[in-house]
Amino acid sequence: MRIQFLIAAPSSGSGKTTVARGMMAMLVAKGLRVQPYKCGPDYIDTKFHERICHRPSVNLDAFMASEQHLKDVYRHYAADADACVVEGMMGLFDGYERDRGSCAEVARILGLPVIMVVDARSAAYSMAPLLAGFMHFREGVDIAGVIFNKVGSQRHAAMLQEVSDDLGLPCLGFLPRADRLETGNRYLGLDFSEMADEEGWAELFGKHFNWERIDAFSANLPCEQPSERVKKISGKTLVARNAEAFAFIYQETLDQFEKVEFFDPEANLPIPDDISLLYLPGGYPEKHMKALAEAKTTRTSIADYARRGGKIVAECGGMMYLCHSIVGDDGEYPMCDVLPARVTARRNDRKLSLGYRKFMMNGREYRGHEFHYTQLLPHDLPSVAQVWNARGQAVATPVFKWKNVVASYTHLYWGNGDIQQLFSE
Repeated sequence: MRIQFLIAAPSSGSGKTTVARGMMAMLVAKGLRVQPYKCGPDYIDTKFHERICHRPSVNLDAFMASEQHLKDVYRHYAADADACVVEGMMGLFDGYERDRGSCAEVARILGLPVIMVVDARSAAYSMAPLLAGFMHFREGVDIAGVIFNKVGSQRHAAMLQEVSDDLGLPCLGFLPRADRLETGNRYLGLDFSEMADEEGWAELFGKHFNWERIDAFSANLPCEQPSERVKKISGKTLVARNAEAFAFIYQETLDQFEKVEFFDPEANLPIPDDISLLYLPGGYPEKHMKALAEAKTTRTSIADYARRGGKIVAECGGMMYLCHSIVGDDGEYPMCDVLPARVTARRNDRKLSLGYRKFMMNGREYRGHEFHYTQLLPHDLPSVAQVWNARGQAVATPVFKWKNVVASYTHLYWGNGDIQQLFSE
């Protein structure tokens, strides 16, 4: 028996992340081993999850991964857990094309009951038709409970309880308005550099939630034994990791490596010689330009490794780091100069590039996600692949390949494809 559910909402901003973190904290405080998951390509919410649950949070994305892969990933990480909490994304049925790729699709694929979180601060019985619509919109999506967020008073809670009673939808709790539960934002999403302190959250959520009804989500839901995991990247993989500059790494990517060694590009040390692959993930290098530029020994050793034919995969911020330089409002900073291109992070040059991406390379399709404001300045580097969005429309995002260096603004999802194929001729 295992507690398993997916937390969703009618729209973004309803309180999914707050409720997910509170539920995780409450379950952990009860002595349960809680496995967290996040729907979609989000890198930041997973950091909050890991902080609370003390184990990696795993992405479940129905565009980047096949149905079978989603099942395998879920089962693998759930194997030794007492509870599995999946945080949804956006609105329950918001996908890349209607509800395709939505967290409703993830719930259907995995057979998970859905707990809806609704912002009730400006409504009472009008919540009834809203929730009824979600409950009956798609067959195979089980809306099994509701949590009312930002409840103003006991009288307000009583009115919302009538909604739950009339719909026959179990109410799992009422969460009051509380400034301490709000999480700050930054220009690329939630602020993880100054994470809100969750101390006392378990007590707060235990006070306002109905534990007995949450415990009713214990069931032997369709969760077969996980398939055997195969490490796809042999040898030692060197991974750049930094609190901000290189922070966007899927747990499923790390699990592809036979052996992993981390390094901080700001430490100004040369990279080791005995590596099979250098992985430069995304992050915010534009916020660390001076420190990265001053670490010349590291930059030089990476450039030498690339010129010798060393294998490198660089995504978004990692690609920026491989370029000649990054231009900021306070000047231009030299980077590794592996790719003869310049990137601008100047405020007036910022432009949002966002969405799912896919491209063909060496006869294989690769999928991922793009999310950045920085832009490449005019350059002469050709793209080795046409990149498309989730609806099959061409986008201008380039994919660069030089010797054994593959770089792009696209954050690749490694778990569902053979990254080694990127280096085939």
